[in-house]
Amino acid sequence: MNIRILKASALMLIATTHTVAQNQNSIKDSLFINEIEDSQEPPKVLHAEPLYIDLIRDLGARKGEKEWNLGLGLTDNLTFDSYEALVEYEWAPIDRLGLEVELPFTFYSPLGEQSKETTPNNKLNSIKLATQWSFFVSEKIATSMALGYINEFELSDFGSFGDPLIKGNVYNPFFVIAKRWGNNIHSLIYTGPMIEQNFASSDFHFAYDINTSFHYMITGTRNFVGVEFNKTIHNHDFDMTIRPQMRLGITHNIMIGIVAGIPVSRENERFSSFLRLIWEPKEKKHH
Repeated sequence: MNIRILKASALMLIATTHTVAQNQNSIKDSLFINEIEDSQEPPKVLHAEPLYIDLIRDLGARKGEKEWNLGLGLTDNLTFDSYEALVEYEWAPIDRLGLEVELPFTFYSPLGEQSKETTPNNKLNSIKLATQWSFFVSEKIATSMALGYINEFELSDFGSFGDPLIKGNVYNPFFVIAKRWGNNIHSLIYTGPMIEQNFASSDFHFAYDINTSFHYMITGTRNFVGVEFNKTIHNHDFDMTIRPQMRLGITHNIMIGIVAGIPVSRENERFSSFLRLIWEPKEKKHH
């Protein structure tokens, strides 16, 4: 009889402990979400932002928010390796409006003597200026939507830098919709056309991007694991790269993102990797 009572007590203790743990996790999530979605400020929904095709600023951005990004990447092509590097600054001058300036570099390394002649020259790819306006933010349904535009001034490579300085322009309007499902599951769609203009030939090239992402945010933190599906349609050709990823908080305002790239239907590109260092400077308080 005593053994039965002990077993029953043990089972009740385990069940109670499990329930308490679940409640604590729920409280942690609720506290963290409430920290972001402060009802005393303009409405804002906590969303997980993809790490490779990142947003101009948080959806529902609040005035004064700002962020520095440093990105480093490696892509294994058939005849050469390409190394990405980018410096990016984004900020919100007013509520719900994000602005961004980005300088993306690419450096190339041939994989053999025969490929040296066909390897592109190193370059500062472009000067990218971007804006994003969150026109819909609903805490009730945990959904946000935004319209944005990126203008990319394409530059000549270092071998002919300044001749000309700006060789073309890329026009890239886009639309974003994101939803959080419960406390932990996040989904996002980022889509829009890219129109590239070559100033020398006056040619235009059109492509359409459809980027979807899904993330699981760890309870009570900003850490997440997830995946991006980066899809491009160009001249009736379809390319897709799957990018599994994770984000880790180093301190309260420094995070690191780690991304792997797995091409599905790219003829000249193999595996890639990308690292993003994110720093959110503290806002200055005026007394």
